Amino acid sequence: MADNNDSFDEFLNRAEEDYDAGDIEAAEAGDEDDVLNDVEGGEDESRPGAFVSEENKARSLIDMSSIANPHGSIVEGANGGEGTIVRSAYLGKEMQTSFLEYAMSVIVSRALPDVRDGLKPVHRRILYAMNESGYTPNRPHMKSARTVGDVIGKYHPHGDSAVYDTMVRLAQPFSMRVPLVDGHGNFGSIDGDGAAAMRYTESRLDKVAMELLRDLDKETVDFQPNYDESLEEPTVLPARFPNLLVNGSQGIAVGMATNIPPHNLGETIDATCLMLDNPDVTTEELMKALPGPDFPTGGIIMGKKGIRDAYETGRGSLTVRAKCKVEEGKNGRSSIVVTEIPYQVNRQRLLEKLGELVREKKLPEISNIHDGADRHGIDIIIDLKKDAIPQVVLNKLYKHTQLQVGFGVIMLSLVDGAPRVLSLKEMLHYYIAHQEEVIVRRTRYELAKAEERAHILEGLIIALDNIDEVIHIIRSSQTDKEAAERMTERFGLTDKQTAAILEMRLRRLTGLEHQKIEDELKELLEKIAYFKRVLSDDQLVHDIIKEELSEVKKKFGSPRRTLLSEAAKDLDVEDLIAEESMVVTMTKAGYVKRLPVATYRQQKRGGKGMSGVNLKDNDYVEHLFVASTHSYMLFFSTKGKVYRLKVYELPEASRHARGTAIVNLLPLEKGETISAVIATKDFPSDEYLMFATEHGMVKKTSMDLYDRTRRDGLIAISLKDNDRLISVKRVAPGEKVLMVSSAGKAIMWDEGEVRAMGRDTMGVRGMNVPPIAKVLGMEIAQPDTDLFVITEKGYGKRTPIAEYPEHHRGGQGVFTITMTEKKGLLAVMKIVAEDDEIMIMSEEGVCVRTPVSGISELGRSTQGVCVMKTADKDRVTAVAISSRGKKKKASGAQVEGEELDENAIDELEDGAEGTAEIESVEEAENAEGDEE
Repeated sequence: MADNNDSFDEFLNRAEEDYDAGDIEAAEAGDEDDVLNDVEGGEDESRPGAFVSEENKARSLIDMSSIANPHGSIVEGANGGEGTIVRSAYLGKEMQTSFLEYAMSVIVSRALPDVRDGLKPVHRRILYAMNESGYTPNRPHMKSARTVGDVIGKYHPHGDSAVYDTMVRLAQPFSMRVPLVDGHGNFGSIDGDGAAAMRYTESRLDKVAMELLRDLDKETVDFQPNYDESLEEPTVLPARFPNLLVNGSQGIAVGMATNIPPHNLGETIDATCLMLDNPDVTTEELMKALPGPDFPTGGIIMGKKGIRDAYETGRGSLTVRAKCKVEEGKNGRSSIVVTEIPYQVNRQRLLEKLGELVREKKLPEISNIHDGADRHGIDIIIDLKKDAIPQVVLNKLYKHTQLQVGFGVIMLSLVDGAPRVLSLKEMLHYYIAHQEEVIVRRTRYELAKAEERAHILEGLIIALDNIDEVIHIIRSSQTDKEAAERMTERFGLTDKQTAAILEMRLRRLTGLEHQKIEDELKELLEKIAYFKRVLSDDQLVHDIIKEELSEVKKKFGSPRRTLLSEAAKDLDVEDLIAEESMVVTMTKAGYVKRLPVATYRQQKRGGKGMSGVNLKDNDYVEHLFVASTHSYMLFFSTKGKVYRLKVYELPEASRHARGTAIVNLLPLEKGETISAVIATKDFPSDEYLMFATEHGMVKKTSMDLYDRTRRDGLIAISLKDNDRLISVKRVAPGEKVLMVSSAGKAIMWDEGEVRAMGRDTMGVRGMNVPPIAKVLGMEIAQPDTDLFVITEKGYGKRTPIAEYPEHHRGGQGVFTITMTEKKGLLAVMKIVAEDDEIMIMSEEGVCVRTPVSGISELGRSTQGVCVMKTADKDRVTAVAISSRGKKKKASGAQVEGEELDENAIDELEDGAEGTAEIESVEEAENAEGDEE
């Protein structure tokens, strides 16, 4: 790729390297014997053209006998007739030369625009041919076929379809920020429809195109012969506005490509004037006048870093989004209306992609899609289902469709015939230099014309002042030549002056005409003086450029269409999502859902509860927690991995819905289930996570090590064989860690006994459990709280934390409950406060909410009371806690609630800092990959 001048020079040098000098000389001299000697010798096998075998020798002669010589004569075979010229050449050298010529032709004459007028040769020839033929804005439209014929017949000897397609694009308002051709008829659409045949459509130059051609007849640019040297064409147009930036350019050459976005005409002119005033202006200052691209189809550019990179280096990456608005329907359903789409996106293909995603159920929130396009707009109306959150659907649309696309900026153009990647300042510099040359050449032309006219007028005034004598000389002369010679001799006139006098009409002899000539001469002398000042004063040239650019802006300027967003492209639009507390449930079979926390109503101790989820046979709720929609959810799996999602990215469902399989949201491996969840909005380095495994291992790690994400998850903790991660808690310095085993024992120790470790580590021993037992759970013990335990049959109790002695980590602990066969095994342990509420779920999905104050506070060695009545074959599997009352510290997080009614639950403070976690009684089974 030719990224800059140096790399392009290297490209040319490599292409022009010669092969072995002796081979080339022999080939160019046409010395067949020398070539055959090389063929027969076979000594240098590495040398191009040195063949060894007889078969290769014969093939080489055939190849050499069929190559056309560079001068155009066809080379006959070695045994050709008399007068035949045999020119032998090596295939490698011939291909090298031909490819270089082809590459340079594509680079210079086809694919890349000139930095001065922003046009490729075909564009320039179309505009010039239409201007020469008179297809201007003040004339009627002419058949497009006529224009195409003029272009390919006079200037561009290529296919008519290529020329017509180019002219069509120049007329499309969705392709060009400022269309240069005024089309009449079907010139295609943003849906991808092609234009009608050239015999049906009509066209002429648009008014703004005349600004590119203005002053072309005043020797402002150089001309060159056309392909057959019968006519001349301009090498560049005067371009009275920066067309390269205004309309942009796209092209693929050989080894390089250009992709310059379009810009707003008025903003581009303002930036040009800014650089005229201060050539040392910075990119930051230029961006105040020209903040970014302005696409003809509108849209939104996300973030400004890509724009700044492109303007400073010539290369950058932009993210362009469609412009959408959310409309609320009468029935409570929302609709997303897409009013503008990104540049160069085919609207019909976008509609087809939307329909395909809906059919494949990748966008289950969408109920219908309408094509609302009319002559006033290109609206796409997307109807959403009742419970869908529009902003979440928009995020998915941006991810899966062309409602969000990338635009790679490569500001490559031709500078003095060589391709260069230019910054914004360099582009404006070369455009200004071109305008300076145009103004100077135009001024010289107008000065010469004015001086020539003034010279004639001076002669006419001399003649009028001596009119009687002039008439006498003319009447007494036999021929025009004699009269001219006598006047030249008498009055000292030049040949041009005498010719003008002789051609003067009698009506010019009146006194009024005499005064007109004197006034015209006076005016011309003032112009001549002004033109000379312009040629001697660079600042005056700059003032003229600014004045003429301002006139163009006033005549053709238009408001910006593309919005510029400060938000970076990878940011979520969660600010548009209502922040509310959600209850998230996950079943043993791996179904997850979220629903508003107010869905569950409060009950007294001992109630039977209500159905919280509609479950399949043998499935039950295994995890339940409460968090805000804006929280990050860190999912820690039994295999020691961590996955990250936002709460609003989880599917919302009704109370009776089963939910969506977790394997559709997280790339879980076979046999991997979620054991703990942490909700947080940030990842401070001075806060830590405490991990606990089933075999009693614990580890403490800083939270900032988990502030990253990967598609297949990150390693959160290293595990021994047959061990499982069961709990993760946020922990602060000085807090106490409480672990409970299935053997009915509990141990409490200070968190400082575990030093901070890295992410991919195993940890140290936290609790010693016998081989037949396992750690049931781990909690952070706060002062003035209780340890709540409950058995499978719903018998539970709470015991003050103060009754548990503090030990060093690694011990077996003390008894916490007396278990009997009637009450079942110990199921769940939680740290609770007096004004807490608990939500208890059973294996069959029955849910009970009850205040902790209604549960008896008993000693460590007691059996407990009935907290929840369970059916014969049902059992308690999960417990979640929600706090109410005054602010207090619980589970390593600040929570705050309010008084409850039948349909309300207290919300977590800031909606994000709470930690909720459920432990199952049984071994976690493999998550089902049921696509629900």
